[in-house]
Amino acid sequence: MTKRIVAYSRLKPTHLDQLRQRFHVDYFEALKNTDDPGFREALGRAHGIVGSSLAITPELLDQAPHLEAIASISVGYDNYPVEALTQRGILLCNTPDVLTETTADTGFLLIMTTARRAVELAEFVKRGEWRESIGEAQFGSDVHGKTLGMIGFGRIGAAVARRGALGFGMQVLYSNASPKPDLERELGATRCEMDDLLARADFVCVTVPLSAETTHLIGAREFGLMKPSAIFVNIARGKVVDETALIAALETGGIRAAGLDVFEREPLSPESPLPHMSNVVALPHIGSATHETRDAMAQRAVDNILLALEGKRPISLVNEAAWRERS
Repeated sequence: MTKRIVAYSRLKPTHLDQLRQRFHVDYFEALKNTDDPGFREALGRAHGIVGSSLAITPELLDQAPHLEAIASISVGYDNYPVEALTQRGILLCNTPDVLTETTADTGFLLIMTTARRAVELAEFVKRGEWRESIGEAQFGSDVHGKTLGMIGFGRIGAAVARRGALGFGMQVLYSNASPKPDLERELGATRCEMDDLLARADFVCVTVPLSAETTHLIGAREFGLMKPSAIFVNIARGKVVDETALIAALETGGIRAAGLDVFEREPLSPESPLPHMSNVVALPHIGSATHETRDAMAQRAVDNILLALEGKRPISLVNEAAWRERS
């Protein structure tokens, strides 16, 4: 029997061809939500799923009695009910490693553009307001030699810190992570409590995964601990931050600026003041959005689902317990 796959991300023909050589593929190129009747019907016959961005619920799993594996084209997996998947013996795969450096580039881009006010001043030039040498009203702040506080120190957090420490001579602090002695030696990084990090850092960069514990991890209290000159950068998930508290801190001068690639609601609500604030750089969740990285992520997902449906261990497995049970 040929196994069946439901795919609903924008996959290249080369990726689809790899899947179609082994499986029957029901492909939904422009799937907006999981209420689509065709998707629901295909899910009932599917052994595997390849996709990203849409939330897979336990209720959906109840409609997929043959499902063996999900290959998400993402590193984050907050859209998936991991415990429910594990209980059903369904493997969940993701794509770490392949997007680490690209996402770290985005994080450091936000550090640089907010510190030097690059977006704001580019617009200043476009409006024809640059009529004489700039003065203090347009000055930014240095990045080199400053203190970088990393909340989260996994692959992406370490890659951002590496850019800061080795490229810009920054002192690195980190919290919300287990001790990383190798990175401490490599980067001169110091592990500390988050409150201490918030009080000392010139740049606070968040890279923690979203979970029940990290939802609104950064709120009014945490912004109140930061320096008025601090710059806040979020490349994790929007819900890690209490956006109302962030807006208040930016409006009142509690912090100097923010560089944001993620938001509590995406796409960003037209009513949000964030993209209209001069001290905010707001990007449309471009962390891994390069041709090379998105292609590599899709290929990793294809490789994962091929292995999983052949009864082999996927390259990037989230729920090890499901694999152990199957083995």
